[in-house]
Amino acid sequence: MFSSCAGAQQTINLPAPTKSSTMTLTQALEQRHSDRNFSDREISDQTLSDLLWMACGVNRAEEGKLTVPSARNMQDVKVYILRKDGIWLYDAHANNMVKISDVDLRNAAGTPQASVKEAPLFLLLVSDQRTQERANEKWGWIDAGYVSQNICLACTTLGLSTVPRAYMDNKTITETLKLTEGQFLILNHPIGYPK
Repeated sequence: MFSSCAGAQQTINLPAPTKSSTMTLTQALEQRHSDRNFSDREISDQTLSDLLWMACGVNRAEEGKLTVPSARNMQDVKVYILRKDGIWLYDAHANNMVKISDVDLRNAAGTPQASVKEAPLFLLLVSDQRTQERANEKWGWIDAGYVSQNICLACTTLGLSTVPRAYMDNKTITETLKLTEGQFLILNHPIGYPK
């Protein structure tokens, strides 16, 4: 995996997602909107677990299938969590986050919009197709679009703000994550409570 984290690899086991909401899909669609202003209120591990599960968590454990479709069931979209305490990679099948770096990449992800840099965390979507015979960035964009929509609707139901963004400091992020051929940096979502 990655070796950029100093010391032993850290893992945060997330609480089981609650999988309950009083908001209907119709209400979430009606209330969904983009927001670029965030309070500094931290997001709990429970809320983060709920958000990540809705984004692309396992919903059929016996088959290893996710809440989100993907081309040829590649499950290629990897979700990185960027926080002040570093970079974490979400493992949907284990429902945990593995720390891959102590670097705070939120500033690079928020470039060039100053307001979004205030978000407590960013979800960064990378299409990792290194195991595929023919990597195709187009599939990555399509699959990341599914995850992005789930993030938007999940944030609405959880009372969080977000905006899907393609702008970011691609060079810094690519170098920090050590992305290689077949790994495509696609989108980011700043996430926080409304200001």
